Amino acid sequence: MDASPLKPLSGDGGKPVTEADLHAYADGLLDAARHAEIDAFLAAHPAERERVDDWRAQNLALRQMLDPVLSEPLPLRLPLQPAPRAGWREWPWRSLAAGVAVAIVSTGSAWWGRGAYDARLQRNATLAAAQAGTLQGFAHRAAVAHVVYSPDLRRPVEVGADQEQALVTWLTRRLGAAVKPPDLRALGYALIGGRLLPGDKGPVAQFMFGGAQGERLTLYVTREDAGRETAFRFGQDGPVNVFYWVDKDFGYAISSSDSRPEMLRVAEAVYRQLDTGR
Repeated sequence: MDASPLKPLSGDGGKPVTEADLHAYADGLLDAARHAEIDAFLAAHPAERERVDDWRAQNLALRQMLDPVLSEPLPLRLPLQPAPRAGWREWPWRSLAAGVAVAIVSTGSAWWGRGAYDARLQRNATLAAAQAGTLQGFAHRAAVAHVVYSPDLRRPVEVGADQEQALVTWLTRRLGAAVKPPDLRALGYALIGGRLLPGDKGPVAQFMFGGAQGERLTLYVTREDAGRETAFRFGQDGPVNVFYWVDKDFGYAISSSDSRPEMLRVAEAVYRQLDTGR
């Protein structure tokens, strides 16, 4: 990793920002003081902010792809120790296993490096296409629902946050699987409530959140693409920005007029809560 400084934080001899700093920021490894410094640097350098956002989106995609593997049970088809046979010399199994592991890791690293590179090219192409064109499928329907309901000040939802448990029970019953809103208060968004909407192949849920400045953010949850896995994607439909993905039994789309970095921050929080709840 190149640790050479990019630019000073300020013209008065501020601590320089390195590539390592940016990666640590994307991975959430900096202390609070340094995190604030890098945050200020990125606010003043949009190109670097976009690079860091790409890394964070890639981290989310990798976690989405690999976290289920960590939960898989170890294969038990082979014995942990070979049974000794008469006349056979005992093999140094631990050394042999270590050597095989090193070979696998080396080969896997090369394969994964190529795969990650290809994945990044594919993701960049997808993002460019999404930004240049229109959204499709449930992501487009999520954007339309956001435009229709988020401006409504009198009745933006069918069931309010004061009846959250009733809302969760109702939507779970109608969708046929457990569904509940994430807690986004730490990010400055309070739950307003939710509603049931018609989807392409069945009912879908929409949760709505409000920010301190009156901004609205919606989370669209559907089962129409259940069983299909997709990476995190970003797209636009008019003034609406959408982060969307499919994970196991549900498709998710977060819609708002907020900036891409802010929506990525929300998408990370939603994914973490969904992953913890599994």
